[in-house]
Amino acid sequence: MPGGSPPEVALAAARAKGLAAARLRPDALVLAADTVVALGEQVLGKPADEAEARAMLRHLAGREHWVYTAVVWAASVHAEPRVLVQDVTSSQVVFRQLTDEEIEAYVATGEPADKAGAYGIQGPAASFVAQLRGPWDNVVGLPVARALGLLEQARQELARLEEDG
Repeated sequence: MPGGSPPEVALAAARAKGLAAARLRPDALVLAADTVVALGEQVLGKPADEAEARAMLRHLAGREHWVYTAVVWAASVHAEPRVLVQDVTSSQVVFRQLTDEEIEAYVATGEPADKAGAYGIQGPAASFVAQLRGPWDNVVGLPVARALGLLEQARQELARLEEDG
């Protein structure tokens, strides 16, 4: 994972995805996003195994953390992939205290395996959340209103770049 602050990490990953997709689909305007969970400046990625998922959930229990989702619109302009617009949305999440039994039961579902921070707010882990400040869909992995808000900017930037030759 690249270095930098958690929002920078999310943005670097979303940019890489967007540029790769623009290379593969030079005829399309592409949306890419990446979400990171951060406890302070520590980025919690997808757990490597169940033990790491348990450890992440224990670290998050009873504490606040931040979720950052970077959104990128990209396209190929004159055969060169470019990021047209980008933004990072943040949400603050506070977990209630979790028991070992709750953590074990959640990890046993398999859901933490492919989730940043070892949880998905859209599933059973919703019950872990004591407070949420910021967009819920940001924590899910795509702040839809923000992504759509950037779309018109992306279209304008694409038209400008194509005009400039």
